[in-house]
Amino acid sequence: MTTATQLADAVEDALHAPSVHNSQPWRWRIGSDEVRLHADPQRHLVATDPDRRDLVLSCGAALHHLRVALAARGLRADIRRLPDPEDSTHLATVEVRPGGEPADAALFPAIAERRTDRRRMSRRPVPAQHLNTLVEHAARNGATLVPVTRPAMRRQLVAAIVTAQRLQREDVGYASELRMWTNRLPGGRDGVPAANVAAPLIGTLDPSPLRRFGRAELAQAARVAGHGRGDDAAELLVVTTAGDETADRLRAGEATSAVLLAATRIGLATTPLSQAMEIDSSRLQVQRNVLGTPEFPQLVIRVGWSASGAPAPPATPRRELRSVLLP
Repeated sequence: MTTATQLADAVEDALHAPSVHNSQPWRWRIGSDEVRLHADPQRHLVATDPDRRDLVLSCGAALHHLRVALAARGLRADIRRLPDPEDSTHLATVEVRPGGEPADAALFPAIAERRTDRRRMSRRPVPAQHLNTLVEHAARNGATLVPVTRPAMRRQLVAAIVTAQRLQREDVGYASELRMWTNRLPGGRDGVPAANVAAPLIGTLDPSPLRRFGRAELAQAARVAGHGRGDDAAELLVVTTAGDETADRLRAGEATSAVLLAATRIGLATTPLSQAMEIDSSRLQVQRNVLGTPEFPQLVIRVGWSASGAPAPPATPRRELRSVLLP
């Protein structure tokens, strides 16, 4: 029989899910044999995320984290997505019963291990079989993962990301919002601390797909002799869905969580990149010029091996369980 402690502990594990600017835009209600996930409109980044895609993706990642945490406790999650048409914040109800999925439970150790790594990665290429594994994890969670491995297509993708970054920097509202979420009060439990941001690479002609966050205190890995600072073999993968409604974005978030946790279990470093999806013209560029399919791009994920000698990035802060519970 499920206990309130088991459900509370599983929700607390779900709080480690990634979210845009570590805004953690979710609220939870825990019942006797179910958990309800709600979006938190007060944590919607209006300038960064005008159509709420990042918010719903973030909540989808937390929903998958919850499923994994429940499976590790021998519990199965039966999920009803968007169960209340009159409450757009109510994204899912998770009914719990005995019998966790072994494939989900196997990802559980990665919840505590996963970090967003914004540094240069290793020159060591990611084997195709690892990329195939990540593609399979996305498919099992209702989305498609497209590795952008062809050089010409990768250049197009990076160009779309860079263009989106430029347009965002020109938006006063975006700049002030970014400052707010990267300059939190000492001891704060959300936002992106400077300790998790690496300084931009110097000495490379290649444009970077990484978002600029301002203050940066995370050291880059030492330069490899004979190679430029930007010389890494990280791959860029695009999460896509057949539709572009709230349910599709929620699924994309679940698939993103599965990909990030599976990559962590393999030993890969990861960086979610949402910039190109936050600007309509850049997103259309990715859809038409990079993917060339009618599917809708939802997020870019950067994966690679950590650079030699690079320590794991510090964990970003998380809000306490009591702060995210609904009565």
